[in-house]
Formats: sequence, structure tokens, C-alpha cells
Amino acid sequence: MTSFPSNVVELCQALVRIPSVNPDGDPGTDATGEAACAEYVGNFLRRSGADVSFDEIQNGRPNVIGRFPSYPHPKGKRKRRILFAPHTDTVSVSGMTIPPFGGEVRDGRIWGRGASDTKGPMAAMLWALHELSEKLPSLDVEVHFVGFMSEESAQLGSRHFAQKYPAYDLAIIGEPTLLQTVFRHKGCLWADIHTHGIAAHGATPERGVNAIVKMAEMIQALDTKFRQHLKQLSGMDPWLGTSTINLGMIRGGSRTNIVADRCTLRVDMRTTPELIKNGGAEKALRDFVLKIDPEATLDFLPETNPLDTDPDHLLVKKLVECGAPLAGAPWFCDAAFLSAAGTPAIAIGPGSIAQAHTKDEYIEVSDLEAGAEFFRRYLLSLTSL
Repeated sequence: MTSFPSNVVELCQALVRIPSVNPDGDPGTDATGEAACAEYVGNFLRRSGADVSFDEIQNGRPNVIGRFPSYPHPKGKRKRRILFAPHTDTVSVSGMTIPPFGGEVRDGRIWGRGASDTKGPMAAMLWALHELSEKLPSLDVEVHFVGFMSEESAQLGSRHFAQKYPAYDLAIIGEPTLLQTVFRHKGCLWADIHTHGIAAHGATPERGVNAIVKMAEMIQALDTKFRQHLKQLSGMDPWLGTSTINLGMIRGGSRTNIVADRCTLRVDMRTTPELIKNGGAEKALRDFVLKIDPEATLDFLPETNPLDTDPDHLLVKKLVECGAPLAGAPWFCDAAFLSAAGTPAIAIGPGSIAQAHTKDEYIEVSDLEAGAEFFRRYLLSLTSL
């Protein structure tokens, strides 16, 4: 760290200027991986009084962990433990129309990849922790920080952390939520649906069975009848709406002059807690697909369950009292993996998800500053638990 930032805006700029693009897919740059960003965050945490360590999950891709000192509770009680947990990676910079790592302040905004998702929320958290570094040991909670790698693909950082470390009383996941407390969000299931045919010469298609044609019937049914079936199974969640399916990618055949003997459709299902109670997304999809085509096969990727944290949890209620109303979200994040391992979790941060992953990503300076002040206010509220 060559120069220490003097405010939260400079901190956000510094983070945006460090490339930390998730390497999966088409990153749009050779500067991938979270190591440099994690090192910067680690140095910042040390300067703020935390004990810092790194968990290298993959080569050059660590989680960065900071543990702030904590005095014994004045009444001899066990101190609750809270975890601030944004992620350090970003999505691809391919197709961006602004310098992805510029961090320019213009028109009251900070521009660049990650400004909204989620280096802005991370900067707001870190700055609040830094400003209160001398007061943190005396709070009625023990405060830790982790910067997760790989949230934008596979969530390897949070999965590893959730399994390796004891549960916390609350995990506060950094995401751009307009400073709303996202206590419920949808789960996610990706699946590959395969239809199978019989290859034949393209000049005599009647001798074969076309897997693409079979898939066309499947797509029509999924896009109409299955959508309605999902609504019936999941109902209308007051925070999340209904479960959904997106038909995301398709590939089939081997050559133009060969009847396609195989076709694969990848789907993305976003699930509500009620759907899980009614048998789950995997069963619903499998049963439906096999009714349409008994010869079809399915492959499922690991499922992420919905987040459903108790809104009456003491530390969640404190967030609401500090001005962050409850909200639901159609997306999912690292909160789900910590919750599944026993840590109540919510997602919160300044900025809007509408700016995340965009070709000209930004965060409003006023939102960023409000975020840092909110986290400061929240921490100071944890003095009489």
C-alpha cells in the first residue's frame, strides 16, 4: 500500500483500480485473480488494527481474513461474533465502454468494474471499521472481516470459509442493495437437459431421429406449461415473487449434413423457500422433462438453497433500527452458503444491483459515503447487547 486513502472515496477508487476479475469464462483481461486485491485489503486491515491471515483457496486466489481485537464483555457474557463479508472478485470486463480499472470520479460517481459489485460496499465496510478501530475492542460484539474470492463463479471462497470456521452470530454480506437488509433471496439450480436422436445422412433425414426437433418440443413445454407449474408449486412469496426458469444456452448436432443425434439445453432456475418445501426444483424439473420425453436425460449442477434468515434476529433488527429496511432479492450470494453452515446471514451495502455487471459500472459518491456512515452507525449501536 503506497499511500493510505484519506476517505472512503479514495479507498473505493484504489480497490477499483486493482484488477481482480474472476478467471472463469471470458474475463476480458489477462489480469485475473484476487491476490492483489486481497493483499491491499489485508494491508488496510492491518493498518486498522486487525490481525490478518490469508486462506489460499486456489493458486493466487485467497480469502483475506481480518480479526479485530476484542475486550471481555463488561458483564462477563459471551460476546456475539459478527462477520463483515464482501467479495473481492469481479465479473468480466469484456465489452465495457469505460476504462474498467480507471476508478475515475466524474458526475458525482465512481466509475469502473466492481464500483457497485462489490468494491463500493467493501470500501464502505472497511472505512467504517477503520474509523472505529479504537472503539471496536469495547463493543459488545467481536468483529471479524473476510474478503471472499470467487463469488462471481462457483462461490469457492464462502463455501470453504463456511466449512472451515465456526459459525458466527451474524454474517453481513457486502452486496449493492440500496442499503436494504436482504434477509431472503432466491436459490439457484442449473441443469443440462439432453435429448437423444439417431444420426443419419442429411439427404435422407427420414432415416434418423432429430434430437434438435425433440428439444424444440421440450423448449415449448418448458417455456409455457412448466412456468405455470412452477408458479403453482412455489406460490407467490411476498418478498421474492415466484420461482422462475430461464432457458439460457443450447447446443446440438455435429454437422449441418447429419441428422442431430444429440442436443443439450442448459436452464437456470431461481427458487423460493416454498418450492423447496414442495419437493424442490430438481424433482419438479426431472418429473416434467420425463413426461415430455421419457428418453431425455438430465445433469444437475450443485444447487444453492434460498436464503431465509429470521427477520426477528436481534442483530438483524438492529440493522433495521439503524435505517436499513427488510428486503428480498431474486439473485443469490455468499450469504446462502454461510446460512447453510449455521451462520445467520443477510446481504447489504450501498449502490444498486442495477449498475452491477454493466458496461459502464459506477456507484454514486453520495451512496458510498452514506454506506460508510451506515456501517459506522450500526457498529456503534452494538454497545448494550
